Amino acid sequence: MKPNTTDYAALALRLALGAMFLAHGLQKLLVFTLPGTAGFFESVGFPGWTAYIVAPAEALAGLALIAGFHSRWVALAGIPILLGALAVHAGNGWGFSNPKGGWEYPAFLVVTAAVVALLGGGRIAVTKPTA
Repeated sequence: MKPNTTDYAALALRLALGAMFLAHGLQKLLVFTLPGTAGFFESVGFPGWTAYIVAPAEALAGLALIAGFHSRWVALAGIPILLGALAVHAGNGWGFSNPKGGWEYPAFLVVTAAVVALLGGGRIAVTKPTA
């Protein structure tokens, strides 16, 4: 079956969300390092050990979304991570340009992940829609 514009929209949204997850996961792994990320997590009230789950989860979620591998489930599984980021920025005001970043970007990412979870990956994906 020929892809329609919904499939292209699903692809574009999946690629954007996947690139964001991959970039943030790799940043935690390669730039800040896991011990550094754990220290930051502790400084904002999360257990440090969660960095060792969140960083690889973000990177793997990014790869899965880019490929279109079970996009609905991957996006849904990413929402708690994004809610954690939203919690970190919630007290900083709306604009992400605020000191320590505002909450509008993490909130947008939560909505984006919810839309991917509802929409699915489309036909231009490794895992094809079932109906």
